[in-house]
Amino acid sequence: MIGRVKKWLGIEGVKLEIVIAPEQRRRSGKVEGRLRFQSLNAQTVTSIRIALVEKYTRGRGKEKLIDEYELGEINLKQTIEVPAEEIVEIPFTLPFKLIKSEMDEFGDRNFLYGGVARAAKAIQSVRSDYRLEAEAKVKGVALNPFDKKFIKLK
Repeated sequence: MIGRVKKWLGIEGVKLEIVIAPEQRRRSGKVEGRLRFQSLNAQTVTSIRIALVEKYTRGRGKEKLIDEYELGEINLKQTIEVPAEEIVEIPFTLPFKLIKSEMDEFGDRNFLYGGVARAAKAIQSVRSDYRLEAEAKVKGVALNPFDKKFIKLK
C-alpha cells in the first residue's frame, strides 16, 4: 500500500536534472544541453516540456516592476524508459527569440545611442535574469518531476 502511494506521488520515482553550461551565447538563438533521468524504480517518461523564461525587472522600491516572458519552448513527445538505478540522458536544443525593450531598440540604432541606453538602464535598475525549466510527464504518477536552472546569456 505504501509503495503504491510513493509511486503515485513520485517518491523514489524519476528524478530530472538539467545539464547545461552556465553561460550560453545570446546570438546563437538556441540553448543546448541534456536532460538526465534517474530512478530507484523502472518507470516510463511519456513527454517532456522545456522552456526558457526571462524575468525582466525594472525600478526600485515600491515602484519596482517584474514581468516574465517565455522566450522559447519545446515539447518532446517521445517515450523514454528509465531503468531502475541507471542514468538516462537525452540531448536537446531549445531555439529562442529574445524580446527587446524600447530602450534596447533605441540603443541598437547606433553607437552613441547604445551608451545612452545603457546609462538609462542603469539609472532605472533594469535587469534580465534567464532560467531554463523542464518538466517530464511520467506514466502513473500524479506529481511530475521538474527542474530549473538559472543561466547567463552573454
